[in-house]
Amino acid sequence: MPLHAPLPDDEHRKRTFEWLLFVVAIFFLLIVARLWYLQVIKAEHFELLAQRNRTRYLPIAAPRGIIFDRNGEILVGNRPSFSVSVLRQDVTDKTALIEDIARILACDAEEIEKNWDKYKYFPQYLPIPLKIGITRDQVEQLSENSMYLPGMIIETKPVRSYPSGSAGAHIFGHVGLISAEELALRQGDSNYRAGDLIGKGGLEKHLNSTLRGTDGQLLVEVDVKGKLLRQRVKRQPTPGQNLVLTLDKNLQQCAQRELDGMAGAAVVLDVATGQILALASSPTYEPDIFTNGISTSAWSELLNNPRAPLQNRAVSGQYPPGSTFKPIIALLAASHPELSHVQQPIFCEGKTRIGNRDFRCWKRSGHGSVDLNKAMRESCDVWFYHMSMRLDIDRIATMARNMGLGRGYNLPLDGEREGLIPERAWKRGRFNESWYMGETAITGIGQGYVLTTPLQLALMTATIANGGTLYKPQILKKVTSHTGGKDAEVKAEVLHHNSIPAVAIAAVKASLEAVVHDPRGTGTTCRIEGLRLAGKTGTAQVVRLADEDEKGITKEEIAYRHRDHALFIAYAPADNPEIAIAVIIEHGEYASKTAIPVTRALLLEYFSTKESDEATEK
Repeated sequence: MPLHAPLPDDEHRKRTFEWLLFVVAIFFLLIVARLWYLQVIKAEHFELLAQRNRTRYLPIAAPRGIIFDRNGEILVGNRPSFSVSVLRQDVTDKTALIEDIARILACDAEEIEKNWDKYKYFPQYLPIPLKIGITRDQVEQLSENSMYLPGMIIETKPVRSYPSGSAGAHIFGHVGLISAEELALRQGDSNYRAGDLIGKGGLEKHLNSTLRGTDGQLLVEVDVKGKLLRQRVKRQPTPGQNLVLTLDKNLQQCAQRELDGMAGAAVVLDVATGQILALASSPTYEPDIFTNGISTSAWSELLNNPRAPLQNRAVSGQYPPGSTFKPIIALLAASHPELSHVQQPIFCEGKTRIGNRDFRCWKRSGHGSVDLNKAMRESCDVWFYHMSMRLDIDRIATMARNMGLGRGYNLPLDGEREGLIPERAWKRGRFNESWYMGETAITGIGQGYVLTTPLQLALMTATIANGGTLYKPQILKKVTSHTGGKDAEVKAEVLHHNSIPAVAIAAVKASLEAVVHDPRGTGTTCRIEGLRLAGKTGTAQVVRLADEDEKGITKEEIAYRHRDHALFIAYAPADNPEIAIAVIIEHGEYASKTAIPVTRALLLEYFSTKESDEATEK
């Protein structure tokens, strides 16, 4: 028998079976070990992953604070708006999803894809808006097809509503979608995300942190394909704080209505506090066009509109004040009779000679013998030429600033400008030239280098009316909290007390009253039966444009652009002032045609409402 004889068949089969049994045992041992590792060692980790797979934490947009007028009327509120957003981590086929949503919404798929790409660098777990401002019918259609739209969610957000329309648009500003750049600047702030609405101008922008609330949190459960199963609120949103403004809604609407069709501004102030009762700029715009995102063409149209509807002329428009500057000269003259010889009448023959040049009065035939009262009521330029030169430009500049002109007030509004009150040092620094006497004369009638804003003219008028106290203009009355906290009241702030002799202020006030109530006054068309008021007309010459003959400019446009600006300032009642008004109409030619009718309407609105309120109280 051979040394290595083969094993019998049964022995061979036994040995093979043992090896197979050993391999199977090892295999099962590995499976058990893996299961033990997954279910015991890594149980907590995979439980968390599973939880994350089926749940999503989504923000609930907080409503912005409401903006009220001084009487509790809503100026800016909120309304619900629907948008379709997407959770990209749940999307398996981007192209198919975009095409399906575009088909249901009957819109361009490219528009939706652009919105997708706009936020492509942001975290996948954050919802991004694909279409904002969809209708309820579209919401229903999307909801019905949600099982075929994995990753798609419908969000309900509060957006701004404007009960007064365009009235006050320049004050409130507008809200708009946060841009990718703005989001990048706020990366460390978890309260901001793609699709949020933030303040883009006016109070909405400058007081955004006050108006903006704190978002809530929604717990959403989805299946493995990202389709919505159920949801529940985990944390309610906290609304933003409310603003109560000093504005009077009816007065603001009146101002905007009266300015309609013209370019200009109107400002109404409370004489005793500096509170702004109305601040209107025209032309204006509808702020709700920004709510759901403004199109490129619409934005371009606003920006390129030659009448600049986005500009808040009340605080940023800089105009020569014309004859409305004359009360400054009159106050100085009456306060310093020893310098100005104010008691001695000046003879106006229609012009006066200064150096080698004739300075003309608006009335070519002259006003004859003129004192302060006649100079103001008939707006005699020659009298103010003489008084200005006797008073000196630096003295005039100081008085003008102390009365509210040529300075900024740091209001929470866009584009506020300081204007310009010239003096010797300014001209030396600006042009490296000396100051000339003729420039002082021109300054005295509100021309030359002088520039003021409508707000500043209203402040000057209010300061005269109250006897010399310059208040800081105030637009915000108080901030109220939803949490029951104490309201934050904004107090009146005095910027300067002008030490004007009582006899001087009385003389100037009498002359301003004569402007309206003397038959020879320039402001007689502003009279209102039963109401004594004081005012001053003004006409500001427009510098002739060098490009008037350029092609593309019609004669009608040239004629309009070269018309004088019309101005009117007023306060009432004359004996116990309550409100001060300044109105400027660009290229309005003369006050009685354009500026006075606006002022008169504002006076009627204010005092008729006051009488009605007093009758109701009785």
